Amino acid sequence: QLQASGGGLVQTGGSLTVSCAPSGRAFSTLAISWFRQAPGKEREFAAGISWGAPPYYRDSVKGRFTISRDSGKKMVFLQMNSLKPEDTAVYYCAAGARGVLNDPSDYDYWGQGTQVTVSS
Repeated sequence: QLQASGGGLVQTGGSLTVSCAPSGRAFSTLAISWFRQAPGKEREFAAGISWGAPPYYRDSVKGRFTISRDSGKKMVFLQMNSLKPEDTAVYYCAAGARGVLNDPSDYDYWGQGTQVTVSS
C-alpha cells in the first residue's frame, strides 16, 4: 500500500530524491513520514508531513532535506541535498493517522524501503 522508490548511490555532497506512492484513498488524509535505518542502528525519524501543518525534520537533516506532497498524485517526496555518508540507510515511508510523530510504532502502514548510499 506504500511504494518507496528512488534510492541509489551518490557521492558526498550530491542530491537524491526518494518517492513514496501510497495507494488507496485513505492515505490522502494521513500523515506521511520518512524513516531511515542504517546497518546496526535503530530506525529513526527523518521527516514528516501532514495536511494543515508545516513539515517536520530531525535536526541533522534540517536545511538539507525537503519533504513535499503532491496532492494530485498523492505522492510524497523527500528531496535530499548535501548528502553525507551518515545519511546512508534504508529509507522507509510510513503513514499514520496520529500526525507526524517520531516513534515508528505510531505508524500503521509501511513501505518496503529504498536504499540510499552516500560514498565518501
